[in-house]
Amino acid sequence: MCGIVAYIGHQKASDVIIKGLKRLEYRGYDSAGIALMDGGLNVYKKKGKVSELEDFIKGEDLKSTVGMGHTRWATHGEPNDVNAHPHFSQSGNLAIIHNGIIENYAALKKDLEGKGYTFKSETDSEVFINFIEDIYNNNDGTLEEAVRLALTKVVGAYAIVILSKEKPNQLIAARKGSPMVIGVGRNEFFIASDATPIVEYTNEVVYVNDYEIAVIKDSELTIRDTKDVKMTPYIQKVDMELEAIEKGGFEHFMLKEIFEQPKSIKDCFRGRLIANNGQLVLGGIREYANALTNAERIVIVACGTSWHAGLVAEYIFEEFCRIPVEVEYASEFRYRNPIIREGDIVIAISQSGETADTLAAMELAKSKGAIVLGVCNVVGSSISRVSHEGVYTHAGPEIGVASTKAFTAQLTVLTMIALRVAHRKGTMAEQRYRSFLAELESIPAKVEKALKTDDQVKKIAALFKDSRNCLYLGRGYNFPVALEGALKLKEISYIHAEGYPAAEMKHGPIALIDEEMPVVVIATRDSSYDKIVSNIQEVKARKGKVIAIVSEGDSLIPGMVDHTIEVPGTHDALMPMVATIPLQLLSYHIAVMRNCNVDQPRNLAKSVTVE
Repeated sequence: MCGIVAYIGHQKASDVIIKGLKRLEYRGYDSAGIALMDGGLNVYKKKGKVSELEDFIKGEDLKSTVGMGHTRWATHGEPNDVNAHPHFSQSGNLAIIHNGIIENYAALKKDLEGKGYTFKSETDSEVFINFIEDIYNNNDGTLEEAVRLALTKVVGAYAIVILSKEKPNQLIAARKGSPMVIGVGRNEFFIASDATPIVEYTNEVVYVNDYEIAVIKDSELTIRDTKDVKMTPYIQKVDMELEAIEKGGFEHFMLKEIFEQPKSIKDCFRGRLIANNGQLVLGGIREYANALTNAERIVIVACGTSWHAGLVAEYIFEEFCRIPVEVEYASEFRYRNPIIREGDIVIAISQSGETADTLAAMELAKSKGAIVLGVCNVVGSSISRVSHEGVYTHAGPEIGVASTKAFTAQLTVLTMIALRVAHRKGTMAEQRYRSFLAELESIPAKVEKALKTDDQVKKIAALFKDSRNCLYLGRGYNFPVALEGALKLKEISYIHAEGYPAAEMKHGPIALIDEEMPVVVIATRDSSYDKIVSNIQEVKARKGKVIAIVSEGDSLIPGMVDHTIEVPGTHDALMPMVATIPLQLLSYHIAVMRNCNVDQPRNLAKSVTVE
């Protein structure tokens, strides 16, 4: 979850690191700190956001060209100055920044306390650096060797960077289960959790793999694994523009990303879909296309918004491909001894490609002989490397913690995979297949039109911004949209909201409805339309306030409800990509009106790299 940045070169390290931490703040913003080799090993850290750290070091004469920084999402120990990173070893000779979680830290801490070590913080990270120092002090080897030995003993996930007072022109970094990328410049190197702090300086990067240790000194990068085998760094080009990680005139990243969706959806199928020719090419799953087509079962694993995308995909795959689909929370999947058979297809969905629970589910599935396909946004991410094959969404960087364009991008890719399988399998007639391709190609324009409801949605938001609870209802393909709408409201406005299948309302939630309860109903014209109309009448009979998302030209529902928001019509299976737009806007405007931090909601972080 946390964000790490380190630099060694010829520039002023503190400037590079602070700017990088701001770009990574979506990964955690409980506290922040930097360590600099500046006539010694000096640490500056502060509870709160990076801007508070920046204010804290104003006036300091920071000239160092070597340093590291960290922005925290708390796991062990509450957010405060002491628990903030970096952490010193007891002697003060070593300092560490750490993204991840050390599961056996308590046992290590007890052992170190028995040797006379004392600890200032409540963190597992301080235990980690003292464990490394203890090995270093009691062996004749180098610090790199001590790090390597320590990594064979710790259990958990980590991306770490270490500075040593004895080696002022050296950085040591390592990873397992938490992301790390090294930017390669001219006689300078950058280390970060992802490429966003790096693209301003270089587009050449090395993605560090699990169990690898990188040492940068004397303008050289060497990488070895924990068995001391030297690895050859593979330098890749990063395809990311600096403006993609700027707000571009929008007040918040979330709003920018909502309005980017016509482009991000189009980018998903650019070069893959040409409806006029009936062409749909997905090179990322070419090798396993037959296995996917002939699969007896598909299991989708994901978390949060990606899980909602998986629920929509379940409906799509079963309707189009006639393949049974199960959608699992990745966080629960491996703890219930799931039945996975050789030849099962497991599709893992993640925006970041680093979600720890999803990665663990993938590893379990692979160990049981399943074919694992990844759907993710970040090139070079862990999920893309663990998968047998997969498809990138190409949605561009998503900085807002509440996922928006990732959801519609995932739906686009999952729909294309299902269409490709259905066509190969013969479960979708040629004419219907071509019609669907054409309709999918039209979705960006329909999303563009749905975005024009923004002013109307803003007025509705003003009426309900002080609500304490909200219910979201949908049927069929729109049931997962209701779940996603409720999640968005919860995440950024802190209003309690629940999504339900509309028909299930009378099995419990209807007891909550009164004149104070806003009920958002996704009521577009589809095969369940008559049923959803009945559900709306049930809500109105209990004096609920109904906000209905309806298809353009609907003449029935507007006369029954309090507020309607019209969106362009499309096929049932594609409606989630359109119907979700006003729900994203509603949650955004309510959060803004409640003075909530839209891009950095409390207690949340973008990339969940710990279980």
